[in-house]
Amino acid sequence: MVTGGTGYIGSHTVVELQAVGFDVVIIDDLSNSTADVVDNIEKISGIRPVFEEFNLLDMNRLEAFFEKYTQIEAIIHFAAFKAVGESVEKPLFYYRNNLVSLMNILDCMKKYNVPNLVFSSSCTVYGQPDQLPVTEYTPKKDAESPYGNTKAISEEVLRDVVKVTPDFKVIALRYFNPIGAHPSALIGELPCGVPNNLVPFITQTAAGIRQQLSVFGDDYNTPDGSCIRDYINVVDLAKAHVIAINRLISNANADRYEFFNVGTGNGASVLEVVNTFEEATGVKLNYKIVARRPGDVEKIYADTTIANTVLGWKAETSLYDTLVSAWNWEKKIRSIN
Repeated sequence: MVTGGTGYIGSHTVVELQAVGFDVVIIDDLSNSTADVVDNIEKISGIRPVFEEFNLLDMNRLEAFFEKYTQIEAIIHFAAFKAVGESVEKPLFYYRNNLVSLMNILDCMKKYNVPNLVFSSSCTVYGQPDQLPVTEYTPKKDAESPYGNTKAISEEVLRDVVKVTPDFKVIALRYFNPIGAHPSALIGELPCGVPNNLVPFITQTAAGIRQQLSVFGDDYNTPDGSCIRDYINVVDLAKAHVIAINRLISNANADRYEFFNVGTGNGASVLEVVNTFEEATGVKLNYKIVARRPGDVEKIYADTTIANTVLGWKAETSLYDTLVSAWNWEKKIRSIN
């Protein structure tokens, strides 16, 4: 069961799950995706995943789902709102959706004896760290946004539930910044409305959909003054979920609650991403420096040693190639040659 499975990371993960033989059932309310994603997943994999459209806050629908699909072995929970800026403006909207949906899933897992969960977490649980790179044991600070706080609270909820539920096993994957698209250009990041993430705003600006890209701040304590992030290819990230699911099912993990940083281990600034995109595609971007954005962390990137050694996963795709894939996706959906 993949919640948010027609979304950006969810759809790529469904493809990778099917590639290794899993049968997938998707739940999504299409609040930030479209139903034709299911068609495109089928085009890539040759297998059409089962799709159920509803919101996880609807407990009656969720219970009916578990009554219908009795063979569920594991769950990957992606479904959450994820825009930092929007969460600052609408904190209750984020707390209600992101926390209650998780608790509803946990209630149903217990009732219907589903033991395994991979949780879509985030590097935002670290806040603004004092030291870089960030390891899994970097002391957590207060989140910089309500979105980040929902991820931190969700991990606390999961840890507490695992303690008192002997059959539960959970792996939380703390993503850094997923970007790019599937090599087929059949699925990629397509936010509804104005993008909140950097790369879709870059590609939409390059395609003429957006007039100008705003770079939020050039006065941070970084080499070029813009924020630094760890940008990871979305297919590489999707593969980490497959490995995590297999780890849970095979009972290989010593602890019933584990958490891993999922990134490249390298930081790139916003302006570096802009320059790399221009180099990779030959397209010049119209951008301007504007004021800092509330909720943004100055710089963060991962130490991926534990994911590499314990989970047996490593990011493989370069920033250059990932930005090419993002541009190929944008060109395909806009019919640009």
